[in-house]
Amino acid sequence: MRTQWTGVGTALVTPFTKSGDLDEAAVRRLGRRQIDAGVHFLVPCGTTGENPTLTPHERLRIVEVLVDEAKGQVPILAGAGGYDTKEVIHLAGEMKKAGANGLLSVTPYYNKPTPEGLFQHYRAIADSTPLPIVLYNVPGRTGLNIDVKTLVRLASIPNIVGVKEASGNVTQMCEICGAVPADFIVLSGDDALTLPLMAVGGRGIISVSSNEIPAEMARMVEAAERNDFAAARAIYARILPLLLINFVEANPVPVKAAMAAMGLLEEVYRLPMVSPTPASKEKIVKVLKDLDLLKKPVHA
Repeated sequence: MRTQWTGVGTALVTPFTKSGDLDEAAVRRLGRRQIDAGVHFLVPCGTTGENPTLTPHERLRIVEVLVDEAKGQVPILAGAGGYDTKEVIHLAGEMKKAGANGLLSVTPYYNKPTPEGLFQHYRAIADSTPLPIVLYNVPGRTGLNIDVKTLVRLASIPNIVGVKEASGNVTQMCEICGAVPADFIVLSGDDALTLPLMAVGGRGIISVSSNEIPAEMARMVEAAERNDFAAARAIYARILPLLLINFVEANPVPVKAAMAAMGLLEEVYRLPMVSPTPASKEKIVKVLKDLDLLKKPVHA
């Protein structure tokens, strides 16, 4: 039923210590929690992981720790994208050495290449590595949309295997599912649009909310994979308030605040990210209470 990079991949937050350093023990603990809850792959060092604030060494250590913890139980799709093609190629090579099984590569931000420039950017990355690549289309953050025609061109490159589609444009998502080859994986980049996308051919989600509720997200997506949309909708209706509150402020601020309230990590961000406003935090805590998620586990 499922091939690699389908189902639920968790866009992992990056835990920091109170002093602001990378919390490797928490990286390992959170990774194990995800695996034990049944998620299908892990996605470290992306937007949710505060990637731009991580040092090159920290990015690689996160992947190394997760690879060691997973021990092949689930694959690791490591974030490796950016503005400078040459730099991304170098990072892709380093992520392979660290043990990553695949790469999630966001479109270049800020410089807004043409469709041809975008195609050449990704082709150069793909030519540099044997790893499978999932494209990441999030125009709300990068200022650049991968249009359907360009995505179809990119899908012809053998090791470009899928796209995390976070345009928020449902019509575009439908067009993509109808235009790409059958074996090209289309994943939702928006938790709340997971089921609509799967209804038209999507194969799952790279999720923020599975940081908090990995088992529930996995059950929902697995039900949709079985075409049991009644069961999937029942789960979706219950957890929708959480899927939405996670974006009451810019990701990953709400999800890290929620995980701190759940006792899963220290609520520490790196500037320019800061704690949510008191009003936002009140809303987050209310949703957690309503879903009975405020039971604080004992840290290992």
